[in-house]
Amino acid sequence: MSTRRGLLIILSSPSGAGKSTLSRRLLDWDPSLSFSVSATTRAPRPGEVAGRDYHFLTEEAFKHEVAAGEMLEHAHVFGNFYGSPKGAVQVAIEAGRDVLFDIDWQGAQQIRNSALGAHTLSIFLLPPSIRELHRRLQERGQDSAEVIARRMQKSWDEISHWDGYDFVLVNEDLDTTEARLRTIIEATRLRRTQQPWLTDHVRALHAEFEETR
Repeated sequence: MSTRRGLLIILSSPSGAGKSTLSRRLLDWDPSLSFSVSATTRAPRPGEVAGRDYHFLTEEAFKHEVAAGEMLEHAHVFGNFYGSPKGAVQVAIEAGRDVLFDIDWQGAQQIRNSALGAHTLSIFLLPPSIRELHRRLQERGQDSAEVIARRMQKSWDEISHWDGYDFVLVNEDLDTTEARLRTIIEATRLRRTQQPWLTDHVRALHAEFEETR
C-alpha cells in the first residue's frame, strides 16, 4: 500500500487568538509534522539561526525565487519581503509528511491557488470575544497601548476573512481547541485526494471481479 500524500496545513488567526501556542502543541503531538520555515529579506535578529528561524535572502535572490515560481506565497511587509519556499514543502508532501503554515489570510489564499492547492487544509481560529482578544494582548506585556491598538485593527482585518477557510474554530479553551484540531487533521489525512494508492487498489478490485465472472 502506497503512502498517503502530505497536507499543507494552514493555521491562521488574529494576533492573540492562540495560533502560536496551538502550533507548538500540534508539533509536539505529531513529530512527523514539520513547520514551514519562511524566507525573508530582513536581517537576522539576535539569536535567530538561518534555516531554523528563517531562510535569509537578499532582495535580489528573493525576487528571483518568486519569478521562478519557487514561492508558494509571498508578501511585502514593513519594507521587507516574506514568503514560503515551495521546494522543501513539495518534497515533504510527496513523501506523505504534513507541513504546518503559520500565515495570514493573504498567504493562505495564495497557497490555495497554487499548484499544491488541492492538498491544503485551512483552519482559522477566532477569539471568544474582542474584549478577550484585547485582554490577551495586554497580558503579554510586550507592547505599548499604541501598538496594541494597531494590532487590534489588524486583528479585525484578519477576522473579516474568516469565511475563506475550510474550518473555523472559536478558541475558548486551548485543550478543547487542540483536540478539535487533531480530529480535523486526522480526518483530512483520509481524504480521497490524499490517498494516491486508492486508484491502483480499485483497479485491482476490478481485475479480481472480472476474474470471478
